[in-house]
Amino acid sequence: VQLQASGGGLVQPGGSLRLSCAASGRTSSIYHMGWFRRAPGTEREFVAAVAWSGGYTYYADSAKGRFTISRDNAENTVYLQMNSLKPDDTAVYYCAAQSSTSYYRTGWNRDGMDYWGKGTLVTVSS
Repeated sequence: VQLQASGGGLVQPGGSLRLSCAASGRTSSIYHMGWFRRAPGTEREFVAAVAWSGGYTYYADSAKGRFTISRDNAENTVYLQMNSLKPDDTAVYYCAAQSSTSYYRTGWNRDGMDYWGKGTLVTVSS
């Protein structure tokens, strides 16, 4: 499975941005897809995830109410709509996927993602 994230950029505080992650390869093996981020000098943190089948979603507290994750199964793409952005949201955002094999072994596990894409930089600044 290959993941390609896009959509990052510079946005003013209070603005919006939509990230996209296109999956290719053995996409039938994906159970969850999610977004993580790493701000300068910090550890990578979970942002949001969605079940590939059924659409169940998970959010970090920092994302609830502002970010929305969605997926388009026909396009093998997951989106992260980010609204009311704050300077603290500045980070490199990474797309990741948990395989079905991993899911059936451990359940949903944000620390057990199997595939990672290269990040896309989001900068929130005036």
